[in-house]
Amino acid sequence: MLEEVIRRVPFFSTLPTRHLRWLSETLQAEDLLAGTVLFREGDQGDRFYIVIQGEIEVFKRFEDGGEQVIAVRGPGEYVGEMSLLNESGLRTASARARGDSEALVMTRADFDTLLHRHPPLAYAMARVMGDRLEQAHTGSIRRLEERNRQLQQALDELHAAQVELVETRKLEHELALAREIQMSLLPKELPRFGGYDFGARLLPMMQVGGDFYDFIALDERRIGVAVGDVSGHGVSAALIMAITVALLRAGACRGCSPAEVLTAVNAQLLNLGANGMFVTALYGTLDIDSGEFTYARAGHEPVLMTGADGLDAGYDDNGGGRLLGLFDTVALQEATVRLSASGALVLFTDGVIEARSAAREFFGEDRLSELAAAHSGLGAQALCDRIVEAVKEHAGGQAQSDDITVIAIRRA
Repeated sequence: MLEEVIRRVPFFSTLPTRHLRWLSETLQAEDLLAGTVLFREGDQGDRFYIVIQGEIEVFKRFEDGGEQVIAVRGPGEYVGEMSLLNESGLRTASARARGDSEALVMTRADFDTLLHRHPPLAYAMARVMGDRLEQAHTGSIRRLEERNRQLQQALDELHAAQVELVETRKLEHELALAREIQMSLLPKELPRFGGYDFGARLLPMMQVGGDFYDFIALDERRIGVAVGDVSGHGVSAALIMAITVALLRAGACRGCSPAEVLTAVNAQLLNLGANGMFVTALYGTLDIDSGEFTYARAGHEPVLMTGADGLDAGYDDNGGGRLLGLFDTVALQEATVRLSASGALVLFTDGVIEARSAAREFFGEDRLSELAAAHSGLGAQALCDRIVEAVKEHAGGQAQSDDITVIAIRRA
């Protein structure tokens, strides 16, 4: 019976039977008397609960002491999962037993063990969380439109407005949490190798976006470098971004060549069926001893190289290949460039060169190469920051129209 209850949890529904059996044997059942508080908003959380019997209500408290029930979970449903996904582990709402109930308890250690045993669980969870956020977003927007139409009605609309305020706050909080989760997928610190300086900057257009970059340690003297851009914006793009980052890391760690890694990512994205969404990406490996950067790019912008004095800044355009996620064959070509002493390598997304001024003029590749050449003496991070600031200055205060990402690698 426990296996069937666990299978009803959306992100466990596709688990092989052996993992369901392991969960049913591992997770501990807990009896909950009516009114028992499982956790409170703001608590540090390290577990979530799967309802076996009874009901658990999720609620938020107001500053005046009142409260609002925002969800009721019954058998086969779950509460508290966000504390396992959120790096801070803080509870985003409170939960208590509505009546005498029973629940299975999954700890963070159980979750990590299951994720290690069955890595595709990450994709299933990303889909579920993406669906939940999009449903909350769509539902909240529709309710807001309806409430705006009803604002001229009688005093009983005041209560409805209060409920809507709770929903809006919940949505804003979930989007902020989604951004925190997405940012946690990016490298927490830049690589450190003697003789090299690394920099990176990502500026999303919205709270969540589709751009990404990554540094992947391959061995003591080689590092994988990736940058990419998912089509579209918002929660859907962020979901595909998270999946692509996971696939890139998995392929890179198997020791594949850049072209093989991107080809494998393309095959997995096709299997997911992302409804016409696609990814541009560039992935390469940097040999620390030789300074050689061997890379492949799938529909992505070219590599920008600068020499020691910045005067020979230019693009290595080896042929872009096809976008990932759309075609069975991506026809990728590999190329190798060498960082000269005091030279730099700059990778970027189209949000940099396609930023428009008030006069609708693109920032463009020429302006980018001239900027990199003019600031050849800057450190890698300072160069990334200067490029982003130059793009913002070019836009002249206009709203950002796309995610902006820049990576720089400078050799001493």
